[in-house]
Amino acid sequence: MSKKWGCRSRWTFFGLTNKYMENVYEQFFALMYHGRWDFQQAYNLPIGLRTWFVKRLIKQKEDEQEATSNASKGTKSYTLGPRSTPPKV
Repeated sequence: MSKKWGCRSRWTFFGLTNKYMENVYEQFFALMYHGRWDFQQAYNLPIGLRTWFVKRLIKQKEDEQEATSNASKGTKSYTLGPRSTPPKV
């Protein structure tokens, strides 16, 4: 007589969903491709810090895109870098 062991509940409450894991891998990809991190660095970051870096990377890319767009239109815009200060107006 063979008896199957397992959880009778439909939900096991353990593990991560495929959608969540896909989101995590997308974050890894963004950090590796745009931020030039290696997999170990991205993997070992605490979740909150990794999320902050991804959001900050998105903001940086949007700012760069806006600056490029303004430059092509001939509009003056100033993008702040890590060591620059805003211009005096």
